[in-house]
Amino acid sequence: MNAHGIPAWRVVLDGQDLTERVRPRLQDLTLTESRGGEADQLDLVILDHDGRLALPRRGVELSVALGWTDSGLIDKGRFRVDEVEHSGAPDVITVRARSADLSHPMRTRRERSWHQVTLGDVVRNLAGEHGLQARIAPSLAGIAIPHLDQTGESDVHLLTRLGRRYDAVATVKAGHLLFVPIGSGTTASGDPLPSPLITRRDGDRHRYALADRDTYSGVRAYWHDKPGANRRSVLVGESGNAKRLRETYSSEAEAREHAHAEWQRVQRGAATMEYTLARGRADLYPEQRLRLQGFKREIDATPWLIAKATHTISGSGGYTTRLELETDIAG
Repeated sequence: MNAHGIPAWRVVLDGQDLTERVRPRLQDLTLTESRGGEADQLDLVILDHDGRLALPRRGVELSVALGWTDSGLIDKGRFRVDEVEHSGAPDVITVRARSADLSHPMRTRRERSWHQVTLGDVVRNLAGEHGLQARIAPSLAGIAIPHLDQTGESDVHLLTRLGRRYDAVATVKAGHLLFVPIGSGTTASGDPLPSPLITRRDGDRHRYALADRDTYSGVRAYWHDKPGANRRSVLVGESGNAKRLRETYSSEAEAREHAHAEWQRVQRGAATMEYTLARGRADLYPEQRLRLQGFKREIDATPWLIAKATHTISGSGGYTTRLELETDIAG
């Protein structure tokens, strides 16, 4: 018997537990959890060598839990099937599903505008329209937005755009519309996320990359000064070798917001780490702070933030978790 337990998983389709039926046919189960801007994605590759499996309908709901027999399962959420493929030989069915929290109305393009509101007003309005509870950080909720257009744009895309503008996590999970600064280290309910310690012996592959911190000294953004008909700029950071944003913004405040957000992203990308855990961990997910131990001094000394977690269970019995990490500048 495996001294470390056996990978465990559960797949429920529209309330029907299909785990035992799928288990002998499973080729791969891959769950990709992202920070925001893109939906979490579940991919199932199932053997259909005897042609006895029916193709699932698009739109049906899957719920998934992952873990180990010796430590139990962790619920990883609900997903809605939006792609089904049959290929061969040998015949396999590939099912792709994305977060069920991102409903179809949220992905429908809309036309509207907001005037003289706060960021909190916009987020709460969007949440209410889709039956969600808004969770927006106090540091972001009061930001004034003189004017905001949603032109041929879905609510999901609008949230992604706002998240990028304010360097925030903008995502829907577990019935909550979450809008908090990247690296805040809190759950949808505002509770602090755990900060686990991962050691070198926990994994078998890693890739560490360190960019020259002097590549960019800051970020410069431009805005159009209508009264003076001039193009002006704002600088966040230092001017030595500032990154220049291409877009010209409508106001100084908007230009500064974009420059600040981009400067945060530049700093987080100063050091990155990819690490594959030999024993998968379903308790790891984006926005958790992480500590590493047993690597080079520079790696161990860097505070890390999970940007993406990819969980893979193979039909041969393996379960690994691949982490994409970036520098936790708040840490």
